[in-house]
Amino acid sequence: MSFSNKTVWITGASSGIGEALVHAFAQEGANIILSARRQNELERVKAECMRFTSISDEHFLILPLDLADSDSLHGKVQEALAWKGTVDVMLHNGGISQRSLAKDTTLAVDRRIMEIDYFGTVALTKALLPSFLARKAGHFVVVSSLVGKFGTPLRSSYSAAKHALHGFFDALRAETHGDGLHVTIICPGFIKTQVSVNALTGDGAAQNVMDDAQANGMSADECARRILTAVRAHKLEVYIGGREKMGVYLKRFVPTLFARILRTAKVT
Repeated sequence: MSFSNKTVWITGASSGIGEALVHAFAQEGANIILSARRQNELERVKAECMRFTSISDEHFLILPLDLADSDSLHGKVQEALAWKGTVDVMLHNGGISQRSLAKDTTLAVDRRIMEIDYFGTVALTKALLPSFLARKAGHFVVVSSLVGKFGTPLRSSYSAAKHALHGFFDALRAETHGDGLHVTIICPGFIKTQVSVNALTGDGAAQNVMDDAQANGMSADECARRILTAVRAHKLEVYIGGREKMGVYLKRFVPTLFARILRTAKVT
């Protein structure tokens, strides 16, 4: 599959995996819609892409949005569709993580993480879905997490939101099987980004600390390369990372042993 002149919409495009994905798809010659809350950072990512690739300004649309504001997302979809007439790949990468014990996490933080990571993504999907169905074409790519497959300490709300995404998009994939649509769920492990620095603590404040595991994780560029490969191949679900990927199989085949490992595992 060639992404040349395909329209790819990336949320969370201002940093980390999202920024790396913008560069990866730019190198493929795609038309890219960059979305996140911070317009100045989106402009920076666009400028850097234009500096290091041969594609021009007309290949980029800066479309700031806030996933916590679900009511605004229908209008954002209309703006996106008006740009090139279609969206070919919707890459849901925006979200926020958590680093706090469940007993110390306020319900307001639980709700905020679910609002951004789950409801915002679902609202954007439902607003875009009619155009995919009308064309009988379109690809939803959802950046979940390995903790969308198993929960680990300090991530109860984040894990819950990612588990919810799996349930929704597995169902959507089955429902649209005959409509020409594709759904790919990406489950990264430890990727070297600012996700742990920006993660919410129990009272809603940012952690402002880089996890050791995150700092020693796979580069965002390598993660983006593997995501692009998975999207090109229309994979259903992909696990990306190092040894932490083994958790998926340990949970599946030896759940009691895995539960014991999690009690003492270093997960930050």
